[in-house]
Amino acid sequence: MFFERERGGDRAVLVHLDMQDEADREDSQEFQELVRSAGGEAVALIQGRRNQPSPRLFIGQGKLEEVRQAVKDNEADLVLFNHSLKPSQERNLERELQCRVLDRTGLILDIFAQRARTYEGKLQVELAQLEFMSTRLVRGWTHLERQKGGIGLRGPGETQLETDRRLLRTRISAINKRLQKVRVQRQNSRRARVQAEIPAVSLVGYTNAGKSTLFNNLTRSGVYAADQLFATLDPTLRRLEVGDLGPVILADTVGFIRHLPHKLVEAFQATLQEASEATLLLHVVDAASEEREDNLYQVNEVLDEINAGDVPALLVFNKIDLLEQQPRIDRDDEGLPERVWLSAQTGEGLDLLLQAINERLLPRLVKGVLELAPADTRLRGKLFDLGAVVKEDYDDQGYCQLEIRLPQKDFNQLLAGLKLQSEDLKWLTKP
Repeated sequence: MFFERERGGDRAVLVHLDMQDEADREDSQEFQELVRSAGGEAVALIQGRRNQPSPRLFIGQGKLEEVRQAVKDNEADLVLFNHSLKPSQERNLERELQCRVLDRTGLILDIFAQRARTYEGKLQVELAQLEFMSTRLVRGWTHLERQKGGIGLRGPGETQLETDRRLLRTRISAINKRLQKVRVQRQNSRRARVQAEIPAVSLVGYTNAGKSTLFNNLTRSGVYAADQLFATLDPTLRRLEVGDLGPVILADTVGFIRHLPHKLVEAFQATLQEASEATLLLHVVDAASEEREDNLYQVNEVLDEINAGDVPALLVFNKIDLLEQQPRIDRDDEGLPERVWLSAQTGEGLDLLLQAINERLLPRLVKGVLELAPADTRLRGKLFDLGAVVKEDYDDQGYCQLEIRLPQKDFNQLLAGLKLQSEDLKWLTKP
């Protein structure tokens, strides 16, 4: 990263408060998982209740003393808050506790920095870190003042803080330009897939729901998968053959989390676009989690934020091996697959998932056996030109029987070009 804070050890005192406002509440168990995923060692957990945070320190004086004592007793290196802190609150807490203080957003950014592997991922993380740190620069330079005048002492006329802010803006601008190139490349790739009529299926879901394990088992890939939050950061795309549908592009994306920092959503816009521009979303849910319903809600919130709320979705309830349930497909009133219950770990139900994907996307295709009279040579030729003919036969009267398979969009354009109506055609097997 361009600007690094001095790092110490990873022995951490955790602070979690239950707020009166339900929207501000966090999960203490998830917080501990975040710390573990970041490589930290939680030596103490300080919990409490509060109607609203203190403007100066977020916590009250009594809780401050409790945290200070825990830091001293456990020789902790930092204090982690399961909440978003204002820059002034972080500075005041560090001054009082005499150790590093990091909030929930900073912790998530640290995990992302560890997980980033690709060029794009590293750029996105650095952009989010720099924008997050731009409001917190003052802490590192309180000992420096504006340079004094005089012979041999005249400076550039700005403090080190002002210099750093200028350098930050320059670096952020450079990263945005590089990310714009990446976005253009992604758009070109998507455009090529759209032109080839290859459906795009994106895995989305709460972090640690099992998306990467499912992705690996479906595509026989070696994407990193682990029982930790944000094991996957960089998006991965693979080609997958699905029944009668043919090839689809399957994308594994970063997991979501409650109160995902807005700066991260903005920085990872190019990555998250894989979800917003997908043909179908596979919303993977940890079926064994006690927070299952809340996690579903949190993911839908993020999907709305990235303009993917209207993309058709298939719910995939994973980890049924922990519930001792059998794999199955739940259908809606029209008979379309709505939920699939499976275990990505054991492989149970993967065939049902492929069947469900096939059924959900197959209506986009026109399939059937079409009977053409000898005079319909123009229609026959166009169908061959489109590569839509699977099989061709002739009956005793010389009528052509074409088994066709092509996207609905192409079929509609073909009929419009020939000024034909679907009702004018004779189907031996209905599409």
